[in-house]
Amino acid sequence: MMKRQLHRMRQLAQTGSLGRTPETAEFLGEDLLQVEQRLEPAKRAAHNVHKRLQACLQGQSGADMDKRVKKLPLMALSTTMAESFKELDPDSSMGKALEMSCAIQNQLARILAEFEMTLERDVLQPLSRLSEEELPAILKHKKSLQKLVSDWNTLKSRLSQATKNSGSSQGLGGGPGSHSHTTMANKVETLKEEEEELKRKVEQCRDEYLADLYHFVTKEDSYANYFIHLLEIQADYHRRSLSSLDTALAELRENHGQADHSPSMTATHFPRVYGVSLATHLQELGREIALPIEACVMMLLSEGMKEEGLFRLAAGASVLKRLKQTMASDPHSLEEFCSDPHAMAGALKSYLRELPEPLMTFDLYDDWMRAASLKEPGARLQALQEVCSRLPPENLSNLRYLMKFLARLAEEQEVNKMTPSNIAIVLGPNLLWPPEKEGTEPARELGSQTLC
Repeated sequence: MMKRQLHRMRQLAQTGSLGRTPETAEFLGEDLLQVEQRLEPAKRAAHNVHKRLQACLQGQSGADMDKRVKKLPLMALSTTMAESFKELDPDSSMGKALEMSCAIQNQLARILAEFEMTLERDVLQPLSRLSEEELPAILKHKKSLQKLVSDWNTLKSRLSQATKNSGSSQGLGGGPGSHSHTTMANKVETLKEEEEELKRKVEQCRDEYLADLYHFVTKEDSYANYFIHLLEIQADYHRRSLSSLDTALAELRENHGQADHSPSMTATHFPRVYGVSLATHLQELGREIALPIEACVMMLLSEGMKEEGLFRLAAGASVLKRLKQTMASDPHSLEEFCSDPHAMAGALKSYLRELPEPLMTFDLYDDWMRAASLKEPGARLQALQEVCSRLPPENLSNLRYLMKFLARLAEEQEVNKMTPSNIAIVLGPNLLWPPEKEGTEPARELGSQTLC
């Protein structure tokens, strides 16, 4: 027993500072030896970076968007600003600045929460698997191989010694039939069988370990991509945050008279979007679908289909105002509003409501109402389709586009609570209202009947 322990200590002492071990070195070429030396450093790097990166998170790890946002310091700041704003005159300079700042902090908090959730999914979780599962599994195979080779070498030494002893006993007069020779021969045979079995296990473990090393080599580029992706996620986060801040600062400075009013700035022409006829808007921008309809629908399809109360819950006034301004001045910067589905829904409703003539037109108002009043479903559907066919081409294209989206929205009614009936109630008055008569106010509340 003492000799075996001393032998093991000598083997451990022979282990190189870079991780080479005599048990595995004899099975590996120079290239794989270099790969083997990278295992432990890679495991430590993945573990240490994961630990430090995890500590950088401000939100609750593993939480969903709403829970994470509530725990962020930026959201606490936004809440404090909102409470302070209530005590100020909303028309005062300080009140307006505080309201805008509150909305921006809220938006920055959501951008940060999305960043951290992406970071967890695409960087932290892969690094955790690498340091806690994948590399430890390879190192475990390495240790198993070392142990088996060590046991195999020990057994081979015992077999060699037993073979010598058997030969010596025969030479000292113990003939082939003697008891001592028979005992020694049986021992040699037993050791040979044990050695063959252990050799088989060594070869099996060696093949598994070699396969692990080759797999590690093929995956090293993927592991490096974790760190590259970290930088890409950080860059996207800072770009989105900076874009939101630039837009807010521009509006704040304009409201406080700090903007540059040079001729080159004041002469800038932006195409009309809100408050102009559909035909004019489409002609000026060379579009088939109105910009607010298409942009809002695309972003809602991406981010808002499961948002409860979409089109029913109002967006913040300042955010909605900025979104509408961006729609006209810089539609390529709309991505910053993706994190606020209610603002996108509000911008879409506002566009429909501010059209000089409803999307379903004044001329067909009476026809829509007659078709919607029919009791028999089949007859009502046929009548509505007939009226729909008489819409101007641009109105028909935009209405059809919008209705396809609303049908998709209704498919998620179990989550977003927006049934076809609820959608008709909140959007119907923005699609159809009667023409104004002299001395009367427009009665837009009747429009929902058409969609029910």
